Amino acid sequence: MTGRLVAVNVVHALIPDVLGPLDNTAIDKRPVEGRVAVSVPGDAGVGLEGDQIYDRKDHGGPDQAIYAYAGEDLAWWAAELGREIPAGAFGENLTTKGLDVTGAVIGERWQIGADGVLLEVTAPRIPCRTFQGWMGEPQWVKRFTAHGAPGAYLRILSPGTVGAGDAIEVVDPPEHGVTIGDVFVIRRAPADGLLRMLEMPGLHDELAHAARRDLAARSR
Repeated sequence: MTGRLVAVNVVHALIPDVLGPLDNTAIDKRPVEGRVAVSVPGDAGVGLEGDQIYDRKDHGGPDQAIYAYAGEDLAWWAAELGREIPAGAFGENLTTKGLDVTGAVIGERWQIGADGVLLEVTAPRIPCRTFQGWMGEPQWVKRFTAHGAPGAYLRILSPGTVGAGDAIEVVDPPEHGVTIGDVFVIRRAPADGLLRMLEMPGLHDELAHAARRDLAARSR
């Protein structure tokens, strides 16, 4: 599968976290022009040059270095909400086109552009009250969850630069077949796929815990 980058988005400004647990949030991401450096997160917890993580307890780090969301899903929400939803509006770093982000297999890799960037899909985004406050929509967390298109977090395997228009090629999809959409609503994921997913090296800790808990519940 191949797609392309519609936009690369980094923090525009820190804004008040009106419903979340902190005073501010870095969810206000907007597109930037030109090439943007991608590097393994250091102390700041970010993967893109110019970006920022404010809530380092629950965001950022190696397994959440970059957040991607499909432009097609933004367009669906724009129609649903009756207002413009521009690139970056969901706090995503990468806005894609032509890529099934919800159908991305946990552990698959995205090769982006020609500058060596290689990312690995790690987990879905779990909506929170900060997201609710930012969107200003009633029952936003419930509605976002019900739609089932959470976007994907990615870890950085190889650094480089990315820019709008870059091709995205999916490589090395794992055979377990468990997708972002499956683990977002984990009870829908096939048990055999979860078992094989748990054998993956470097599986996101919270995802591994959720899979084991779900499998234990099924065996009762």
